[in-house]
Amino acid sequence: MYTTDATDGTTLRYATAGPEAGEAVALVGEAGFGPWQWGWQHGALAPFRTLAVDLRGTGPDAPSGPYDVDTLAADLEAVLADAGRRRAHLLGFGLGGMVCLRHAREFGRARSLTLVGTTASGEAMDRDAFEAPFGSPDALSELFTPAFREARPDLLDRIVEWRRQEDPPAEVREAQVAAALSFDAGPLYELDHPALVLHAVDDPVVPASAGEELADGLPNGTFEAVAGRRLAHVEHSMAVNDRLDEFLRSIAERRSG
Repeated sequence: MYTTDATDGTTLRYATAGPEAGEAVALVGEAGFGPWQWGWQHGALAPFRTLAVDLRGTGPDAPSGPYDVDTLAADLEAVLADAGRRRAHLLGFGLGGMVCLRHAREFGRARSLTLVGTTASGEAMDRDAFEAPFGSPDALSELFTPAFREARPDLLDRIVEWRRQEDPPAEVREAQVAAALSFDAGPLYELDHPALVLHAVDDPVVPASAGEELADGLPNGTFEAVAGRRLAHVEHSMAVNDRLDEFLRSIAERRSG
């Protein structure tokens, strides 16, 4: 685990995997979840160098809010600078996708955008559905399909334990959620990066139609539906990782062609 400081002195944490010489892929997660949420992608995207970035407030240091997406995007910039990455592919889930959109607008490092379960406006989020899994760590019905919960009780037990250990406290989660709810991406036509928008068909927090609108608004956006609920990138990690690898490699081939 690496640490660096935000512009206001807050300690920021990130973990790396993959070859040092590989192109960087920054993973920025959803409000309320700890770093476990990227366990299925963090080490699986060889030959890329992945940087799993904790949102501020996740970990031992939990600065009081309020938070906003501008601040979180500046945090991401501090991490990429500390890691010595002039350019990076940005992969964000939920609030993390909003952070990636804002970072791509404000800074010059984004090589591409992959946005999972993300919307261009916080108004599209269902706050009640978002908060449902946070009544307790074993509240998983909003996150996974019934079929997955029945088939993988062993994995669910581990996820419950990871949530107890890694998810931020309630006051931090509420500050992160407030940042997401107040987000507005601004004119999407100004973000001409190659963009892949992945969205679960049964997402209870952000409807798939919002993901389609996001992809339609991005000049180089492509929308693809994923089976599952909010954590479809976990439930269907093999298919998602294959698509991520294909997308990222296609960008590299475009540049070398």
